[in-house]
Amino acid sequence: MEIPLGFRSIEEGNKVCRLKKALYGLNESPRAWFGRLTHVVISIGYWQSQGVHNLFIEHSLEGKLILLLIYVDGMIVGDDEHEKQILKKEFVAEFEMKDLGN
Repeated sequence: MEIPLGFRSIEEGNKVCRLKKALYGLNESPRAWFGRLTHVVISIGYWQSQGVHNLFIEHSLEGKLILLLIYVDGMIVGDDEHEKQILKKEFVAEFEMKDLGN
């Protein structure tokens, strides 16, 4: 951040501005968001892949394998409509989200 015009005076010497909070988010924001998302996904029965950390897997009682892949600010869920509705319900309670369709 640069000091605003008119803030400096010759008598005060060198001064800096200290931000009370970040203007555009912190460098750690994506990590914090992913940590929160991971907690929510695991709490509804998925487990996190150890090889690909943005892949979550669930084995349903009907024997179905459900994959949830997180990327940047979106996600891909398999083609099980019932599971998609369950995930939407859980995520809407925790996050602000949009369904962009196929």
